[in-house]
Amino acid sequence: MVMNRNYFRVLIVDLNREKSEVKRFEGRHEFVGGSGLCALLFERYGLKNEPWHNENQPLIFSIGPLTGLFPLMSKTICAFKSPYHDQYTESHAGGRSALSLFFANLDGLVIKGQARRPSLLVVGSRRVEIRDASYLWGLDVIKTGKIVRRLVGEASGHRSILRIGPSGENLCSFSCINCDTYRHFGRLGAGAVMGKKNLKAIAILGDERAFVSLGKNYKEIYGKIFKRIEDSGMMKKYHDLGTPANFKKLNELRSLPWRNLTSTWDKDVDRISGETFAERHLLRNLACSGCPIGCIHLGYIREKFMKDHRYYFEQVAYDYEPVFATGSMLGITDPVKVLKLILEIDEKGLDVISTGVALAWAAEAKEKGLISREETICDLKFGDAQGFLEAVGHLSNQETEFYRQLSRGTLAAARVYGGEDFACVLGQEMAGYATGELYFTAQALGFRHSHLDVGAYSYEQKHDERDVKRAVDFLIKDEPRRALLNSMVSCLFARGVYTNEYLAMCLESVGLKDIAINLDELSERIRFYRWKLRFDTGFSPEDIKIPRRFYKVESWKGKVNPKFLDELKISYGKRLKGLVSEGEKKWT
Repeated sequence: MVMNRNYFRVLIVDLNREKSEVKRFEGRHEFVGGSGLCALLFERYGLKNEPWHNENQPLIFSIGPLTGLFPLMSKTICAFKSPYHDQYTESHAGGRSALSLFFANLDGLVIKGQARRPSLLVVGSRRVEIRDASYLWGLDVIKTGKIVRRLVGEASGHRSILRIGPSGENLCSFSCINCDTYRHFGRLGAGAVMGKKNLKAIAILGDERAFVSLGKNYKEIYGKIFKRIEDSGMMKKYHDLGTPANFKKLNELRSLPWRNLTSTWDKDVDRISGETFAERHLLRNLACSGCPIGCIHLGYIREKFMKDHRYYFEQVAYDYEPVFATGSMLGITDPVKVLKLILEIDEKGLDVISTGVALAWAAEAKEKGLISREETICDLKFGDAQGFLEAVGHLSNQETEFYRQLSRGTLAAARVYGGEDFACVLGQEMAGYATGELYFTAQALGFRHSHLDVGAYSYEQKHDERDVKRAVDFLIKDEPRRALLNSMVSCLFARGVYTNEYLAMCLESVGLKDIAINLDELSERIRFYRWKLRFDTGFSPEDIKIPRRFYKVESWKGKVNPKFLDELKISYGKRLKGLVSEGEKKWT
């Protein structure tokens, strides 16, 4: 197989007919791969005016033109119509998924239809199988992974296993797809999409050898990239403490959400800081395939068997967002209890950020008397890890009407029980940054409602002025390059490594000069097509409400300015509409 081809090779799987075919799609020089390819494929197979649960809505996975060829080109993009807001969206994950697709001789995978029974989809370069997996239904993601690994033992070095837990089977709107145990296609309900399709797991077998046409200077360019990664110090933070290094800094800036964002600072931050986890609870580091950094930090939990008094260990992947969501947001400062919560959420197949923020809202709602123990089954109060541990299981199984409503999202539950003002939702449950007005605007209206859509939280740490035009100009200018990196598909931690200059050198060295000479326009084009799909499936900036809790936040810059926040939201919404309107004239 030759991977740096000038077209896309995509496997289309129809679960209804139990048929599959490989199709060739032109457009490499317009859509690149990753995010761009997902947009192209959703335009072809997506049902824009049908709900997310229509069985023919596609679940799409794609990689980029530099996957397998350069360091940190290690991500896979998953695109779908979201159960959370019924609009087009993406989720990104690492692990082995990208390299597995690469060695399966595929740029993309499209799954449509609904299997007749709970199923396991096995995909390789020379075979596609849909196997009965009824016996896996109801199992957590860890047990499912172990069984599937035994079932498809071949290609173990280049094999990726995607699976869902009970929450995905029960169509929770923020259930995720677990990828190779320690990575996730999280947020916005990818797990529910698999659950609706009766897909318990997908095994991607990288069972082919890759033959790539390389330029004479490929080795030299690879060496330059590797040197930038290893010697520049840009990636040191991610290997050493990992993203939990942000805890103490954000706490000092009074920008770390505590107890459902009732505070942005706490004296006990040291107990769950990156330093504390690294010194006392870090077992080892792992890396995604094709990455030399090792940013995956595995903490350990030691438990004693009561009968024979022997100890056993559980390994849990942690980073900043999971620790924020299960630690500071819930008022829990015991690292072991934080790790136990992360593990429980992971096993059930829930997105850890949304789950933690949803439970934080529930704790405050119970505190205020809006809900009772009759609804929650267990005690929910800040700092009580045991109550939250029990609630995770109830939420995954949707055991009461309250948990059924909460599984639709925090705001959905708040509309029924009250408490919309203190629901910490910015399009979806917030990520762990309370830096101010621009960040709140950017996440609320962002393409994926993600803190990584644009660098607003970083901008706010460097700018104190309240200049609406300058701030929104930054958001508009910052996004296209991220869209380009998500089409390559690079880990966004490497955005400082892969400048457009270096991306161009990498592309030219593997025979993709036509892409290399056009990066600026491609960035804008891909950003446009993603947003066009979002608007076409129902997105409206005016429909996004920022709850009152965010207007009361106080950071190192002082209290949030309500007028500035409202003006930012209005201005950014207008600019997003404008870029789609201008793009339609230019590219359609």
